[in-house]
Amino acid sequence: MKPRVRLNANAIAAATIGMLLSACTLAPRYTRPAAPVQPAYENAEAAGAGEAAADIGWKQFFPDAELQSLLARAVANNRDLRVATLNVEAARAQYRIQRADLVPAIDAEGTSNNQRVPADLSTTGQSELLRSYSAGLGVTAFELDLFGRVRSLRRSALEQYFSLEETRTAAQLLLVSEVANAWLTLIADRDLLELARNTRDSQRQSFDLTKLRFDAGVSSEIDLHRSETAWRQAEVDIAAQTRRVAQDRNALALLVGEPLPPEVAAGEHAIDAQTFSKTLPAGLPAELLVRRPDVRAAEHALKAANADIGAARAAFFPRISLTASAGSASSHLSGLFKSGSYGWTMAPQLILPIFDAGRNRAGLDSANAGRDIAVAQYEKAIQTAFREVSDALAGRATLGEQLRAQQAQANAEAIRFKLADLRYQNGVASYLDQLDAQRSLFAARQAVVQTRLAQLQSQVTLYKTLGGGWKEPPEEALTLRADTQLSR
Repeated sequence: MKPRVRLNANAIAAATIGMLLSACTLAPRYTRPAAPVQPAYENAEAAGAGEAAADIGWKQFFPDAELQSLLARAVANNRDLRVATLNVEAARAQYRIQRADLVPAIDAEGTSNNQRVPADLSTTGQSELLRSYSAGLGVTAFELDLFGRVRSLRRSALEQYFSLEETRTAAQLLLVSEVANAWLTLIADRDLLELARNTRDSQRQSFDLTKLRFDAGVSSEIDLHRSETAWRQAEVDIAAQTRRVAQDRNALALLVGEPLPPEVAAGEHAIDAQTFSKTLPAGLPAELLVRRPDVRAAEHALKAANADIGAARAAFFPRISLTASAGSASSHLSGLFKSGSYGWTMAPQLILPIFDAGRNRAGLDSANAGRDIAVAQYEKAIQTAFREVSDALAGRATLGEQLRAQQAQANAEAIRFKLADLRYQNGVASYLDQLDAQRSLFAARQAVVQTRLAQLQSQVTLYKTLGGGWKEPPEEALTLRADTQLSR
C-alpha cells in the first residue's frame, strides 16, 4: 500500500509562489516581423552553387598569404574593433548586474549604537550612557518578482548584450572587407603607377625622336612642344599616382592598426593575378536573417524593446519587497554571541500604485514606441542587407563582361598605337596621330586596371554582405571576440 502524501497550506503556498516567480511575465509574446523584401534576388542565377558565405572563413576565401597576415593583424589590433569588443564586455557585465536582482543579496551586518541620555530625559533622573551591539545576516529591499518586472529587465539586458555581440561581429565583417579592399586598391594603384612610368619613358623617347626630327627640319616646332607637353604630363601623372599609393598605404596601416613593411602589396602582386578561392551562392533573402550579424543585432534589439514593455506593464501592479535580518544583539560587546542573544526582524513592504500623475502610463507608452522604433529599424536592416546583396550580384553579373570588353579595347588600342608609331617614325603620319593613339592606349590600360579592381571589390562586397568573414580558422588566436558563455 502506497503511503499518502499530505500537502499542507505552507507547501502549497511555497509552490505557488515558486511557479509565479519562475513563469509569470507581462511581456507580449515575441513574433518575428515579416521580411519586407522580395522572395528572391535579381541576377541570383549568376551566383552558381557552392558553400554558403557564412560558412567560409576569410582564411579560406582569401588565398593570398600576405592578405591573410594583414587580416589577422587587423582583427587583433584595429582600435574600432577593440572598442566594439569592450562594449560587449560592458553589456555582459550590465546583464550580470541585472540578473543578480533575481536573487536576494545577503550581507553580513555589524552595528554599534552609543547614546547619552541627559538627566531631564532619563527615567532614573540621572544621565545615562546606552550602548547596543548587533551582528548577523541581512537582506535589504529584495523585490518578490510576482509580475515579472525584474525578469523583464533582465531579459532586456540579455538581449542588449546579444545585440552588441552581433554588432561586434558585424564590425569584424566590415573590417575584413575594408582591409581586403584597401589591399586591392593599393595593388591597383601600384599597377597604375608602373603604367604611368612606362608611359613616361615612351613619351620621353618620342620627345627625343621629335627633337631629332625638328633639328633635321623634318618636324615642326608645334610637334616638338606637343611631344614635350605629353612627356611632362606623364611626369605629372607619376607624381599624382605616387601620392595615391602613399595614401593607400596610410589607409591600410590605419585599418591594420600598425605600420606596414615596405614590401606590402609589392613585387609579384598584380591586380590581374588576384583570385578568390570560393564561389559564393546568393541563396534566398530569408537566409540573411540568420547570416547577417547586423540583422541579428537589430532583432535582438527588438526583443529587448519587447521585454521593456513587460517591465512597463508590471509597474501598474503591486510590488512587494522584503527586508529581513537575523543575528545576535546585546547591550555589551562581550555578550554579543552568548545564549539568549539571538533575534530576528522581518519587514515586508507592499507598494500599490494609486496616483502617479500618469508616470506609469507614460512609461508604457514609451516602451511601446520603443518597440515600434525597433521594428522599423529591424525592417530597415533587412532592406539594407537585401539591397547590398542585390548590388553585389549585379556587379558580379556585369563587371566580368565589362572587363572582357575593356581588355579587348586595350588590345585594339595597343595595335593602333603600334601602327601609328611606325607611320610617324617613317614620316607617313603626323605626330598628332601618334600622340592621340598613345593617349588612348594609356587611358584604355588604366580602365582595365580600374575595372579589374571594381570586379574584385564587388566579390569582396558580396562575401561581406552574405555574412562571410566572421568564422576564423580554429588555429587563429588573434581574435578579440568576447566570451559569450553566460553563467546560468
